[in-house]
Amino acid sequence: MATISSAGIGSGLDVESIVSQLVTLEKKPLQTLQTQATSMQTKLSLYGNIKSQISALGDAAAKLGSTTSWSAVTGSSSNAAAVGVTAGSGAAAGNFTVSVQQLAKAQSTASAAITTGAAVGGGTLSIDLGQWSGGSFTASGTATQVTIGATDTLAQVAAKINDAKSGVTATVLKDASGERLLLRSSATGEAQGFRVQVTDADGNNGDASGLSRLAYDSGLSNGTTLTQAGQNANATINGVAITSASNDLKDSLAGVQLKLQQVTTSPVEITINQDTESLRKNIQAFVDAYNAINTTLTSATKYDESSKTAGALQGDATAVGLLNSLRGVMRSTLGSGTYQRLNDIGLEMKAGGTLAVNTTRLNEALNNPDALKALFTTDTGDNTTNGLGLRIKAFTSGLLDLNGTVANKQTSLKSMIDRNGDEQERVNDRISRTETRLRNMYTALDTQMAQLNSLSAYVSQQVATWNK
Repeated sequence: MATISSAGIGSGLDVESIVSQLVTLEKKPLQTLQTQATSMQTKLSLYGNIKSQISALGDAAAKLGSTTSWSAVTGSSSNAAAVGVTAGSGAAAGNFTVSVQQLAKAQSTASAAITTGAAVGGGTLSIDLGQWSGGSFTASGTATQVTIGATDTLAQVAAKINDAKSGVTATVLKDASGERLLLRSSATGEAQGFRVQVTDADGNNGDASGLSRLAYDSGLSNGTTLTQAGQNANATINGVAITSASNDLKDSLAGVQLKLQQVTTSPVEITINQDTESLRKNIQAFVDAYNAINTTLTSATKYDESSKTAGALQGDATAVGLLNSLRGVMRSTLGSGTYQRLNDIGLEMKAGGTLAVNTTRLNEALNNPDALKALFTTDTGDNTTNGLGLRIKAFTSGLLDLNGTVANKQTSLKSMIDRNGDEQERVNDRISRTETRLRNMYTALDTQMAQLNSLSAYVSQQVATWNK
């Protein structure tokens, strides 16, 4: 049930206003603490962002400092429709020719036409994988058994073959003559052929009726025919003949995958070059990562004269020191080699510490990849003389360590925020007790004043009576 306040009725004083103003005075320290807490939370959030950006800079520097990043290559083909090329790790830069005499193909068969939707006949299909040679078949493993029901249609037979995962895929082809069962090896190559033997429920496993119509084996004339024999791919690389069961040549050349797609009439020129665009992207990512953290620190530590506002970290010794150290390491020198500074390869530091890319000079450096690689990847075992990629990665790792500059600053801010919160609780408790004390005091005063006013009224009444 709500309580109706009547403070001031007896005394005529504006008790609520008096108490409110006195409590407001008591809250002055709390407002200061709240302002301080907001400032510290802003700084903590900023340091979280700074930590993330330093980590990104470290990752970008690590990529430039890793020798594997400099081994990226790209491949091109003079006739990509005939021979495709993909170059990866381990591929050596250079040129070679490829000629294709024969593509690898999968064995395929087709049955005689069967009335559409009619039952094929019951029994068992026995599917072997292996190789044909001169009309004889050599199986390479255990046959897959597929049981066919007496009422199964050709579509149901195809589904059962596919479900059996035998290494042969089945499709039903419909035309004016009816339905035909098309079988095809799942893989190309001479050694990936197949044989289909039948145990026919009608007792005759080799005639042109019942399930026997789907058999494919030597000596049978049941209507199923070979439409494509399994064959290997034949090609030459720089005049050296190679044979492959697949049209994808993954192991012929280290790091290079060739995809044979057409028989050729003239050699196809394959070129493997260092992937300079990949290197350019890595360098640009490094520049962008540095500029991001430089912009954050510069903005947070400066005083804007035009707006008369200070950055959230102005005067913060940690942030100012971090900014100076960051710019210092970016200006560091390798000590030897064709390129010794970032400026030598076109990464120029401008006013405000921002890096800008001089495209002309960077292109010149990319044309000398070994010297460019040395600038970032040189490993002497001493971080003061290591390549800049390794050196900057080590610098960022030190900042982000559990006892590093950024981590220590975050820990310090969190402790200050916790202490501030505790102090706010104490101030709030003091304000609450002060408000209670003031209300009790003015309530007592109000009661006493009411009694005195009542007595005064009574005395005045008596005096008026006496005077009559």
